[in-house]
Amino acid sequence: MDGLLKITQDKKRLLQQEESRKTSKWSYRSSNLTCGSVEKKFIDKNIKMENKDFQASELGTKEFWENTYKQEFTNFEDNGETGDVWFGKKCQQNIIEWIKTCKEIKHTDAIVDLGTGNGFFLITLAEQGFSCLTGLDYSENAVNFAKAVAKNKNINHITFEVADLLEKDCNAISLQKKYQVCHDKGTFDAISLMPGQFEHFKNAYVAAVGQILVDSGIFIITSCNWTEKQLLEHFKGGMYLLCN
Repeated sequence: MDGLLKITQDKKRLLQQEESRKTSKWSYRSSNLTCGSVEKKFIDKNIKMENKDFQASELGTKEFWENTYKQEFTNFEDNGETGDVWFGKKCQQNIIEWIKTCKEIKHTDAIVDLGTGNGFFLITLAEQGFSCLTGLDYSENAVNFAKAVAKNKNINHITFEVADLLEKDCNAISLQKKYQVCHDKGTFDAISLMPGQFEHFKNAYVAAVGQILVDSGIFIITSCNWTEKQLLEHFKGGMYLLCN
């Protein structure tokens, strides 16, 4: 069975940023997601993006995110700051509004946030009545931070767990489950900036998403590094377009 891909994007913003990085939101329905049919287009650390190269970055390292969330956790403990919303609050709110109005997503559906950071995306969903929520991040500091923020808001039904999607033998309990909705806001971008062979990391990520997403489940991704066309290429092994 093929998967289903739902795409939404801010076309005006894309036009304004035609010659720069783009922030776009895509939603995919997937089934039997694989990486075998994705053509190899990338070599070493250089990643092609519309005939432009960008190099591996510290944003692609675990050390960067551990340090970032350690500092944000400290700020939270000192003055209650919950940290930044990746890509901005408006972008996140657009995604949440889409989820709320999507007839195929129930409030009781299992939703997983891949690279949950401060957990604010899931916390907002919880405040909107969604009840089966899981947040994964390879940064232990991020997970501890997210737990603290949720506790501060008296939200206790979100599962936060340390898990590395690219680790083949990762034994995180949450990765043994299936989800109706997988959400990624910036995580695939960070993977794109990791030092090393991007093709290997990409294939591992695609396989991991396919493993935890139910047949005909929905995969929502927000990216500032990749265009719609490029993401379709990356995930085409088990995705098809629902709407644009």
